[in-house]
Amino acid sequence: MAGGGLTNGGPGKRAHLYEHKFTAYFAFTCVVGALGGSLFGYDLGVSGGVTSMDDFLEKFFPDVYRKKHAHLKETDYCKYDNQVLTLFTSSLYFSALVMTFFASYLTRNKGRKATIIVGALSFLIGAILNAAAQNIPTLIIGRVFLGGGIGFGNQAVPLYLSEMAPASSRGAVNQLFQFTTCAGILIANLVNYFTDKIHPHGWRISLGLAGIPAVLMLLGGIFCAETPNSLVEQGRLDEARKVLEKVRGTKNVDAEFEDLKDASELAQAVKSPFKVLLKRKYRPQLIIGALGIPAFQQLTGNNSILFYAPVIFQSLGFGSNAALFSSFITNGALLVATVISMFLVDKFGRRKFFLEAGFEMICCMIITAVVLAVEFGHGKELSKGISAFLVIVIFLFVLAYGRSWGPLGWLVPSELFPLEIRSAAQSIVVCVNMIFTALVAQLFLLSLCHLKYGIFLLFGGLIVVMSVFVFFLLPETKQVPIEEIYLLFENHWFWKNIVREGTDQEQGKPNGKPIAP
Repeated sequence: MAGGGLTNGGPGKRAHLYEHKFTAYFAFTCVVGALGGSLFGYDLGVSGGVTSMDDFLEKFFPDVYRKKHAHLKETDYCKYDNQVLTLFTSSLYFSALVMTFFASYLTRNKGRKATIIVGALSFLIGAILNAAAQNIPTLIIGRVFLGGGIGFGNQAVPLYLSEMAPASSRGAVNQLFQFTTCAGILIANLVNYFTDKIHPHGWRISLGLAGIPAVLMLLGGIFCAETPNSLVEQGRLDEARKVLEKVRGTKNVDAEFEDLKDASELAQAVKSPFKVLLKRKYRPQLIIGALGIPAFQQLTGNNSILFYAPVIFQSLGFGSNAALFSSFITNGALLVATVISMFLVDKFGRRKFFLEAGFEMICCMIITAVVLAVEFGHGKELSKGISAFLVIVIFLFVLAYGRSWGPLGWLVPSELFPLEIRSAAQSIVVCVNMIFTALVAQLFLLSLCHLKYGIFLLFGGLIVVMSVFVFFLLPETKQVPIEEIYLLFENHWFWKNIVREGTDQEQGKPNGKPIAP
């Protein structure tokens, strides 16, 4: 049995008896549920494009507009170094990290559906405010509401997909979140490409169209079923069984349903899930799933490229439309890579994707840094050949990220946590992710200005660190039932002693032996 064997008692002990069939209802539920990713993706894609549009800069950031067109000789890396401008991007993520704690309470007590609905409404309000903004405070307030939508959506959607999916296809199903994220990015780039030619309010169209994925997510939250795990957790057992039978396509769900009830009993006994998450027996889930992977996902540098792709390409000498078109091509790689990962991750596993793609990403960062060090800076424009080469290298980098840290950065954490700490742990995942997203967004252009090509060497070094982290500490989770994941750590070369000591301490056993009376 995957996971290193079974134990008596505990969720997952009947995993070999689980049955499922593919049904249209299951497909509809997962596709509509995954639309939450389109909110995150559209904002990632639209922000960088809007902040490079002349009409937007002239209205809200005239100093940046003048600097952009002054063709300063001292350095081309600093054209867009403005902390208020980057606050426009990063304020959303600071808001999201705060909102995720409210989302955790709502997810645990009212279910995944309620959290998805609240997130969609918040995002819709933010889109309307941004499209109608006449000053910077209104822009920032709109970004805060958008951040609320991201915080609630990123809390609920990965859990929703992981809980709905059978173990054999959980990787592919969960990556629907990343797929819709990538689709949102690509659509946003395409929208920016055309609205950049609409003067003077093209940027309003780009920001306002964020309301469309919000409406789709709202409809999905209303019409899709709640997850069986959440229904059991709320004590709605009859409804939970009906949904489980419907999404599995069979009446033979006794084994899985009993495991869900066992997991729920453990969860109900936990009154302070955040405190429980800090216990020694959950140390691997805390370090890998809640802290390490969410932080590392942002420290790859990929989201910096997604945020500011048009800005980066303009800084490198591309024209406005050429920059938007180049970022559109780059983000097309992200969508293609996600599709590749969806079809292959449950066959080859999470670790292989992390490690193989990590090596490619390191090479791409080093190549980018070397090219910029030799060919770029001090008012010197890149040749067309070098510019095209850089686009190809960034394309390959995004292609590697898009089948590894992009989708797996959400998939792996969502499948590591047992039900009793799942909502609390997922809020930590989103919070850590948003902290690092906001920090990278806020500091990237400043770092680009001061470190120049060295910023890409820094990201390359960080990818080396995270690849070592995965190689030594992350067990393979492919096709392991979600309520059986804890067994992997009980049999892992490094984590087993830590986990067993934590369990023994709870049971009053020093060094694994019962205390003598």
